[in-house]
Amino acid sequence: MDKEDVDILGYDYDKEELARQIRVLEDEKRYLESELRRLQNEINRLRKEISKMKSPPLLMGVIEEVIDKNRIIVHSSAGPSFIVTASTFVSPEELRPGKRVALNKQTFSIVHTLPEIYDPDVSAAEVIEKPEVTYDDIGGLEKQIREIRETVELPLLKPGLYKKVGIDPPKGVLLAGPPGTGKTLLAKAVAHHTNATFIRTVGSELVRKYIGEGAKLVRDLFALAKKKAPTILFIDELDAVGARRMDMATSGDREVQRTLMQLLAEMDGFEPLDNVKIIAATNRPDILDPALLRPGRFDRIILVPYPDMTARLEILKIHTKNMNLKNVDLELIAKKTDGFSGADLKVICMEAGMFAIRNERDYVVHDDFEMAIKKFLHADEIRKESPSEQMFA
Repeated sequence: MDKEDVDILGYDYDKEELARQIRVLEDEKRYLESELRRLQNEINRLRKEISKMKSPPLLMGVIEEVIDKNRIIVHSSAGPSFIVTASTFVSPEELRPGKRVALNKQTFSIVHTLPEIYDPDVSAAEVIEKPEVTYDDIGGLEKQIREIRETVELPLLKPGLYKKVGIDPPKGVLLAGPPGTGKTLLAKAVAHHTNATFIRTVGSELVRKYIGEGAKLVRDLFALAKKKAPTILFIDELDAVGARRMDMATSGDREVQRTLMQLLAEMDGFEPLDNVKIIAATNRPDILDPALLRPGRFDRIILVPYPDMTARLEILKIHTKNMNLKNVDLELIAKKTDGFSGADLKVICMEAGMFAIRNERDYVVHDDFEMAIKKFLHADEIRKESPSEQMFA
């Protein structure tokens, strides 16, 4: 290979080697330039962050009245109310009574509007992941399933059908029945089969310590339901907040009554609840306030009784479909479990499986179910005995 271009120091360089070094230097230059741009962007970001941290804090306020586009009455978090102006960057449509806004600390002018906030318990009530319970997992409640689907699902899926008939769709449904008969299970199945937002709360969670907190929680609950519409709002153990009002009441009872009155107002208020359906469940419909049970609030009351012989057999088949059974007469088991609830039958199946494991078997026989029933009846007798020392005798 010929050598050319002798440098001033007398070294010979190959042209290909020089070209390679040039390419390496150009790659390094491009890398350094990109690194410089990255560092400059980081410096700009940090400068903005420092500037933001040095900026004075903003006050929070609530709009009380909009006089005109240049004058707005705002109640500030500092205490008094002020007549202020709004920044041109704030849309006039967003300025309405009750809206939360941020105020400049010096001029008290409205800088920007703030999003609606809800009680953390209300935000946590939304069911994000749908339950895995389906209608096929509920045995012996075909009539109740049909009624709850007509009341809750159909108005959300086919609202035009009710307009053609000329009637208003039902607002809500009350599931009433003994414990363990499948009321909450029905609500879970509705949540699974509908595309609506499902919000679940318990009546006792609506009762708060301080005056007005329970009523505010109810308002936030319905406001969230309307915002997320179409929505199904499920209130479990309704009797905790919906008990009949008494003339003689303590301060705690009066606070529960305030929460109940707010619940009544939200269910039958001026604003329609077309896309919000209410499901409630209770074990004690006899103690509920009559105002809560009247048509217009709960238009349909569905009784969920103890299962009969046919229903018990269906429930046993559902709970044993994944069990390894040998010579088990489920019909005979259903006959011997008269008065048992669906939850009781689930426990019977679990106990039968535990007896099989105790005997080092990987399958369940009929005697396992017989012993499970005896054990459950014995435990039920203990539960009915009130003195605690008898439990541990």
